[in-house]
Amino acid sequence: MQDETRSDSARREFLHTVLSGAALGVAAQAGLEMTYPARAQAQSQLTPDAALQELLAGNERFASNKMTSIEQDLAMLKARTVEKQEPFAAVLSCADSRVPVELLFDQTIGQIFVTRVAGNIVSPEIIASLEYGVAVLGVKTLLVLGHTNCGAVKAAMKADPVPGQISTLYTQLRRAVEQSHGDLNQAIIANAKIQADLLSSSSPVIRGAVKDHKLKMAAGVYNLATGKVTLS
Repeated sequence: MQDETRSDSARREFLHTVLSGAALGVAAQAGLEMTYPARAQAQSQLTPDAALQELLAGNERFASNKMTSIEQDLAMLKARTVEKQEPFAAVLSCADSRVPVELLFDQTIGQIFVTRVAGNIVSPEIIASLEYGVAVLGVKTLLVLGHTNCGAVKAAMKADPVPGQISTLYTQLRRAVEQSHGDLNQAIIANAKIQADLLSSSSPVIRGAVKDHKLKMAAGVYNLATGKVTLS
């Protein structure tokens, strides 16, 4: 009971530090020192490598119109996830409406911890969210997912004047654009890799989990036409 109380206290302290906007590096390091929560039933038998393979296997089912997640009892799933979430994977994807993360990996309620932003770019808020997924929820794999014909990457390549704050995306996408030599597909692939590397280098929580073989990092691209995800 005392160990459980200490664990809960550590989790609350971690969340308070991250969400209050305190120094991200310090908060992340504190996350590494926490006691990891009990593993979810969905991931209890999965290694980090197996968790990534489960995502890819689900994508194969999606692309071949052989989905199984829709057959699960949604009423039971909803009831089971009211008090807690136990995802086995986390995904950073683009906000594009054509990229329904749970569907394209044939997963259902409570199985994937998803963060979404145009261009699947890394920001302090994204890092904090994914650190929560790694340190508190215990996800086994973290995938940065780009997609073909990405409007954000395309706009960054053109760098035309745009309304509001849309152009703030350009800065985060510049490295990928420079590496692409004018090829949109190459820019999309490069961006997924760059953002995955940035997550690891910017977060001691994520980097430490990978080093300790508790987390598998990956980058990939979802093809809108075929429905398939290819790792970069």
